[in-house]
Amino acid sequence: MANLRIGSPTGPAVGPTAPGSTAKTSDPTGFGDILEKSISAVNSQAQEADELAAGLMSGRHANIHETMIAMEKADISFRLLTKVQNKVIAAYEEIQRLQL
Repeated sequence: MANLRIGSPTGPAVGPTAPGSTAKTSDPTGFGDILEKSISAVNSQAQEADELAAGLMSGRHANIHETMIAMEKADISFRLLTKVQNKVIAAYEEIQRLQL
């Protein structure tokens, strides 16, 4: 029972490993890393949109189309991140309701 492994054909197996074997603990494609990269990407898009809006208001550039596109991209990314957050919270709450 010590070498029970759960996995998919496309992803790494997870679960207990055989005694004495070394398990990889720092997976660069783990959920936390992907989440961190996604949050950073959303944050950088929002900062870019803010900089373009400030530049448009101050007269540094006059490209309203580029500014509006950047603002919409940031808005869509933020809404998607919020939906993912809500799904993760719902999944966590569902796991907490499981009877063991």
